[in-house]
Amino acid sequence: MRLKSAVILANGSFPVHEIPLNILKTSECLVCCDGAINKLETAGIKAHAIVGDLDSLSNDLKRKYQDIIHHFSNQDTNDLTKAVNWCLMNKINDITIVGATGERDDHMIGNIFLLPSYTKKMKVKMLTDYGIFTPVMRSRNFDSYIGQQVSIFSPQAETIITTANLRYELTNQKLDMLWQGTLNESMGDSFRIDFEGPSLIVYQEY
Repeated sequence: MRLKSAVILANGSFPVHEIPLNILKTSECLVCCDGAINKLETAGIKAHAIVGDLDSLSNDLKRKYQDIIHHFSNQDTNDLTKAVNWCLMNKINDITIVGATGERDDHMIGNIFLLPSYTKKMKVKMLTDYGIFTPVMRSRNFDSYIGQQVSIFSPQAETIITTANLRYELTNQKLDMLWQGTLNESMGDSFRIDFEGPSLIVYQEY
């Protein structure tokens, strides 16, 4: 089955690195969280859908974009999750999230740790100005390069992890604290992570 893809722009810092910025500019389906539409306008990039509770939109913007606005009033989810749910409703199953870090640190941490819940339903990754966060549900290999900085985050402390081709290897280890899997380094053009547990989040610098 061919994956139907979209890019979601969250309301963090607008991308400046060429990799996320180019993905934003070339997206065939750009879904914008409502609080980020002003930044998108300033950049001269067109959204295909604006999703959220609309509390960040002025009346002028609501009128201007009325044809592509999708209102979700549920206050139990943030605007990023609303955008992900809109994608699911529209049979989009491959999303790239940009603009989800920077500005408010608490929002950034929350957005990153929402990734495992999204990847249960679709293919997803989050790009920042420095690297990429990938949630994983099963053991796998990762394309890499010598010296690439790598961090592993284990949302569930009971997850047992074994790595191959990283400078600081893990062998049937648990990461009881979030910092314990950070600041590792790839030793080649790929590395592998095997684990027993619900999910991990892997960060790789560009």
